[in-house]
Amino acid sequence: MKWINHSVRLAVGLLFIFSGLIKLNDPVGTEIKLEEYFEVFASDKTELGLAALKPVWEALLPFSLSFSVILSTLEVVLGLSLLILYRVRLTLWLLFLTIVFFTFLTFYSAYFNKVTDCGCFGDAIKLTPWQSFGKDIVLLVLISWLFFQKQAFTPPPSNWVRWGIITGSTLLSLLAAFWAIHHLPFIDFRPYKVGNHIPSLMKPSAELKYGEGKYIYKNLKTGKEEVYTEQEYTKDNRWEQLSDTTRYQYVNYERPLLNPEAQARITDYRVMDAEGQDYTPSTFEGKKLLIILPDVARADTSVLPELERLTRALEEKKKIESWVLTASDYQTYEAFRTFHQFSPRYFFTDKTVLKTMIRANPGLIYLNNGRVMQKWHYNDLPVLADFQ
Repeated sequence: MKWINHSVRLAVGLLFIFSGLIKLNDPVGTEIKLEEYFEVFASDKTELGLAALKPVWEALLPFSLSFSVILSTLEVVLGLSLLILYRVRLTLWLLFLTIVFFTFLTFYSAYFNKVTDCGCFGDAIKLTPWQSFGKDIVLLVLISWLFFQKQAFTPPPSNWVRWGIITGSTLLSLLAAFWAIHHLPFIDFRPYKVGNHIPSLMKPSAELKYGEGKYIYKNLKTGKEEVYTEQEYTKDNRWEQLSDTTRYQYVNYERPLLNPEAQARITDYRVMDAEGQDYTPSTFEGKKLLIILPDVARADTSVLPELERLTRALEEKKKIESWVLTASDYQTYEAFRTFHQFSPRYFFTDKTVLKTMIRANPGLIYLNNGRVMQKWHYNDLPVLADFQ
């Protein structure tokens, strides 16, 4: 029993630390995910009736980044507290409440298909909603086990040492989050990281292979959905029976992908001008500095004069063209550009794509024939010597 207790404690503690560190690496990414949850809750039409608290969710939206930092730090601190047996009863209570909260979020995502990626491990490990929910159920069981076995854990002496470890880890976690927010994530797990060739990632890495398809029909008499493989669909002219619209309603045709790992990693990168003309291939031609402005209303404009000087110098001395990619609408960006006298050409891209490309507003991405050469936060603007 002792061996089981300590194995479970070690597994839960390390998993919470790992999850927290992944989030602290990219607090802005977790902020985006929390914003998505709050927005979905505010418009919820499920039987849970979360939209009844719409003013609450809208009030929480501006604090998404703060919640991101707090939750990420809490995961690290609780995981470490469990490992060193610091305040065991309080730690287990907080772990239990935390995992109940996460289990609700992942259940909501999976059952109602509202948020398709919970962001449990950031962009490092992608889980489906049901995988995330299953993971949280396992953790809920393990933490419940530890809670009922808490008397079996005897904290070691020198409580002040453990207090110092917890205090130090809290401060270091907050410092790491502060750095990642005001610069860029320490490790970039996204497909737009430095060194990646974007055009290549927009194509499958191998030929996609599909399994046998299946037809889904709704039986209008029973109200239930019926699934038929391609062989069953054609056998004995079953398709003729299913074409009877008084008895059956066609729902869908599905073919399982046998090698999903070969799918294109980038599927939604599109660059358009104000008239709707596609400039996506042009972004991969030669050397370009992409200035990412997902939302001009939330952009840090103090760096624009310096950025304007940099873009002019790049054009003149390095023959590098600068393009702005924004998700703001045409009228909004025109007013923004005119007010700040910001001259680079501008194009329009989906906001989610831009937030995925770089965690800064504005952020800079230097491309050479479609390969990401370097990325900069607006707090770390480059100089001419940084462009080769």
